[in-house]
Amino acid sequence: MSQAAFDVVGIGNAIVDVISHADDRFLVENAIEKGAMTLIDAARAEELYSRMGPGIEMSGGSAGNTMAGFASLGGRGAYIGKVRDDQLGAVFRHDIRAVGVSFESSSSTGGAPTARCLILVTPDAQRTMSTYLGACVELGPDDIDPVLIGSASVTYMEGYLWDRPEAKQAFLKAAQLAHAAGRKVSLTLSDSFCVDRHRDSFSELVDGHVDILFGNEHEIMSLYQVDDFDQAVAAVRGRCEVAVLTRSEKGSVVVTATDTVGVPAEPVGRLVDTTGAGDLFASGFLYGYTRGRPPADCARIGAIAAAEVISHIGARPEANLAELVARKMGA
Repeated sequence: MSQAAFDVVGIGNAIVDVISHADDRFLVENAIEKGAMTLIDAARAEELYSRMGPGIEMSGGSAGNTMAGFASLGGRGAYIGKVRDDQLGAVFRHDIRAVGVSFESSSSTGGAPTARCLILVTPDAQRTMSTYLGACVELGPDDIDPVLIGSASVTYMEGYLWDRPEAKQAFLKAAQLAHAAGRKVSLTLSDSFCVDRHRDSFSELVDGHVDILFGNEHEIMSLYQVDDFDQAVAAVRGRCEVAVLTRSEKGSVVVTATDTVGVPAEPVGRLVDTTGAGDLFASGFLYGYTRGRPPADCARIGAIAAAEVISHIGARPEANLAELVARKMGA
């Protein structure tokens, strides 16, 4: 197996985030399910955008956030995603390249505009997302570069891709190419509502294609339809090389075929916005994993990255994560 040019290549929905504060009443009045990620059409996107208060616009998307965090840690990352040749598409391309992530995917010259996610942050720091996928739906097998996939130690994919047939085909093609090159495949379950929509096929995907699985306790319990976290741990054990399960303030649990490692959550000075917590945890874990660190260290790096991102608005790190990890872990 040749030496990898990249540590991780992320594949996901290339989305520009619009983040605004709102109270629970606003969610109720606009029939928005708190804490969920809901797919919306263009008309609903325009309607909600017009009702939202002042916001911050920045490049986002789950896998994009993970790759931005990975680059901040010092990792060599690349990204595959679909944008339109419009203003938001240019913003996304500039932003992700500016943080040090390689992004060479071609832009669509017609069709739907670049995707956007309208994120409402309530006073309890919970985030509720309404996502218009736009150009994201055009991601397909032709966008998967075999050379790029074969040159990355890990191919990381977000579960949200499983909503569209073309993206699903792209996902499977990438997984097959990665394994054919002797590389690893990683999946994040993304959202418990996403798991509910695709439970059976997700289970088959984990069993047949995934080496490194990320999910929170609600997602993993939904996947295996159990009411107890310990039962979910037992259910996932041995189905992939490693399952990394986050539990908010309870920390995380890393599950392998023979071991279960619990790691505490990192202290947070002030909880501001939970957007991107899981994405940045994956950044840290994958950074440690691609450097051969033990599971407990990988999870600790993930916890440090997650704690940083929830201490401010937005799903991308504001601090230099490499320096932060070095300071907290002494290495």
